[in-house]
Amino acid sequence: MTDLLAARSQMAVSLGFHIIFSCIGMVMPFLMAFANYKWLKTGQEDYHRLMKAWARGVAIFFAVGAVSGTVLSFELGLLWPGFMEHAGPIIGMPFSLEGAAFFLEAVALGLFLYGEKVLKPWVHFTSGVFVGISGVASGILVVAANGWMNSPSGFDWVNGQALNVDPIAAMLNEAWFTQALHMTLAAFVATGFGVAGVHAWQYLKDRSKLLHLRALKIALVFGAVAAFLQPFSGHLSADDVAHRQPVKLAAMESHFETEKGASFVIGGVPDEEKGEVNYAIKIPYLLSILAFTDPMAEVKGLDAFPRDEWPPVAIVHFAFQTMIAIGVLLMLIGVIFLFGQWKRPLLVQSTWFLKLLAFATPLGFLAVEAGWVVTEVGRQPWIIYGIMKTADAVTPMPGIAYSFYVTTGIYLVLAILVFWLMGRQITVFNEEKEVAHV
Repeated sequence: MTDLLAARSQMAVSLGFHIIFSCIGMVMPFLMAFANYKWLKTGQEDYHRLMKAWARGVAIFFAVGAVSGTVLSFELGLLWPGFMEHAGPIIGMPFSLEGAAFFLEAVALGLFLYGEKVLKPWVHFTSGVFVGISGVASGILVVAANGWMNSPSGFDWVNGQALNVDPIAAMLNEAWFTQALHMTLAAFVATGFGVAGVHAWQYLKDRSKLLHLRALKIALVFGAVAAFLQPFSGHLSADDVAHRQPVKLAAMESHFETEKGASFVIGGVPDEEKGEVNYAIKIPYLLSILAFTDPMAEVKGLDAFPRDEWPPVAIVHFAFQTMIAIGVLLMLIGVIFLFGQWKRPLLVQSTWFLKLLAFATPLGFLAVEAGWVVTEVGRQPWIIYGIMKTADAVTPMPGIAYSFYVTTGIYLVLAILVFWLMGRQITVFNEEKEVAHV
């Protein structure tokens, strides 16, 4: 393993774990606060139990998210000193603001966890909402920094140096809005369906635990609405990538040859040597429509770019296809649920639908991971798109492979710990006395 591969692998593992914790940390506070709201409005103790159970989950993921996020911040400097030398002064603002948002999130979470008996009920509820708002703000600010890597702005690059730095223009780069919107909706989809799936499985095991039914309905409303909105966000993202990073779009679609009226590819196995994609379903003109809102628009293929500037086509293509397939499936499940709530309220209790929800538990997080693979691997070989290559930013220190092995081991231990803690919380929740019925 070369040092470059080791550094990239360590960053990938760290991001892969942290993004799960971040998604849950962004969305679970809203579920927690909504359960609190239902308790305040109805006085039903079931919602109070649910609020407290979800609050314990929020606390766990907040703690592990803080740990994994801290590791990532150190890795930027340790693994990529060439990047931080130039990028630090430019994108320091969103990271600083993210730190402030994280601090406010910690304060609000402390108030919610320990202030129920001290604060007025609606003040306590507001603190829970603020936990979620701060978490979403943190995520958006970090994504803004990543957006700058995909769309560098706010500086002049002169003789290998960044001059005339404007940190606000850098933070509000062309990519930040579409990436932040897509990521925030993805977090709601993944967490909403993940929480709903866990409660669906518990309800399947014991139909007398009707509180699980209440819980999955709350979570699924958040997840289903976000899943319905996600395709619109995806269209904005595709349009943005088509204009800013056409080589990434070409890799996503395994689009090897520049052409007008380009087809949208579903599935398929790309062959980089022959410049073709095999076993694919092609929908004529759709890629041109999605990218440029014109069925005869020209879409650049990989042949329009130097071979050494191609991202790993197969990885990007398969990740993109995975994200799209899961997104469509979760959207269909969400539509079925919303239709059922409107016309057939008992549908959500049917065995087949509960099993479908249980099956879908991890799918949203797999889609999130696939989406980040598209974003990060699709930008390669650049760490700052069009400015600095990843190979030029890696640390010159040898032995990075050992750091990668140790970091991976730590994250595996952390993941096992989180699974154990959450399993313990579910057991405690199931053992509590049922108070009310749906």
